[in-house]
Amino acid sequence: MLSPFLFPLHILLLFTFSTNQPSLAADNTTPSSSMSRHELETLYKIMESLSADQDWRVAYPNPCQPGSGWQGIECKHSTPDNLFHVTRLDLGTFPNPSCKNSATFPPEIFHLPNLDAIFIFQCFTNAPTRITIPPNNLLPASPLQQLSLRSNSALIGTIPPQISTLKSLKILTLSQNRLMGQIPTEIFTSSALVHLDLSYNALTGAIPLELGNLGNLVGLDLSYNKLTGPIPSAIGELRILQKLDLSSNLLTGTIPDSINHLQSLVFLALSSNRLHGAFPKGLINLHSLQYFLMDSNPMSVSLPVELGQLKKLQELRLSNSGYSGTIPSAYSQLLNLSSLSLQNNKLSGKIPDAFSNLSHIYHLNLSRNFLEGVVPFNSTFLKRLGRNLDLSGNLGLCLSPSAAYDGVGVGVCGDNNRISSKPIKTSEAALLQCSTLLFTFFTILSFHHTNYYF
Repeated sequence: MLSPFLFPLHILLLFTFSTNQPSLAADNTTPSSSMSRHELETLYKIMESLSADQDWRVAYPNPCQPGSGWQGIECKHSTPDNLFHVTRLDLGTFPNPSCKNSATFPPEIFHLPNLDAIFIFQCFTNAPTRITIPPNNLLPASPLQQLSLRSNSALIGTIPPQISTLKSLKILTLSQNRLMGQIPTEIFTSSALVHLDLSYNALTGAIPLELGNLGNLVGLDLSYNKLTGPIPSAIGELRILQKLDLSSNLLTGTIPDSINHLQSLVFLALSSNRLHGAFPKGLINLHSLQYFLMDSNPMSVSLPVELGQLKKLQELRLSNSGYSGTIPSAYSQLLNLSSLSLQNNKLSGKIPDAFSNLSHIYHLNLSRNFLEGVVPFNSTFLKRLGRNLDLSGNLGLCLSPSAAYDGVGVGVCGDNNRISSKPIKTSEAALLQCSTLLFTFFTILSFHHTNYYF
């Protein structure tokens, strides 16, 4: 299983805020803080429940004062009330405050009246704790736009449906925890959501049909859970979705025809499920698709020729899925392809001659099939890929004498000692890590002009 600590780019998720010089304190402030007494007390209670780095009341009597030295806090001065307000908190990793062994989830965060974003990373690791949201009648209108709780091994229990009361929430990240139970349908009433990441938990049940209500969703990651049932056709309602990752669940059935509506989709990962059957013909409408990862599903059909029309594809993974028949020559038209994985299927026939024109490819794995004939790659192509080319386990394949090259798992034609197999060098998990990191990186770049990144 892919380690949950291989995604450091998510730490870059941030909001941008401005800080102005403080003005005279109002009557409801402490003499030294220029914050309301209530907000200051709430902040101290949050810190005391999470961190024992220092006595926060003594060390930071004026936490929002410019130059106070408190790492992991951002404040904004409000002109209407002439006060400073906490707008962002970061906890768990250096240089931000670390968390104590007895740290528990602080529901007081929802009472900070101007908090836009909170990030808690590797904080709840010893004492079991749950996400607690105050009842709606006790919860003031929260401006919270981003809630990120990541890599907390002691964060347990179910996702509280009360999260739907956070009407301003745009980015919800609850990945790499120990959450369980079904995904509450109430989440899908949060129409402001732009990014939803519930990956690497132990969530069960079906993907709710109400998913289609999130019309503003750009990123959805439910990977590495225990979700069952089919992919709901309502997925097609997410018309501006760019990233969809449902890999490593227990999903069954076929890919719904409605997926052809996702014409903004750049990253699609359905690997390691129990999907089967023919691909929808509308797949050719995914003109923006760059990464299609669908290995390790019992598909047992022919490779879809339509994929050859997705000209922007950079990575295509269809390994270990029982595909039969020949490799479509149309795949040689994927001139932006950098990685192609078709290993461990039942493919037969020859390698398309035009594959030698894939000038951007750096990883090609066709091993453990029933391919035959002369490998259509010259020595330049073979040397360029080197150890990233694997043709082993195809007894009918051979290299022409002029292109003889060690290390690809195939011998020279006419040589009785031809090689038929070689050890596997690169794990599928490592490839998924690479793909996800690349997509995250490019997504961050593409959204640099907004106030939030995901």
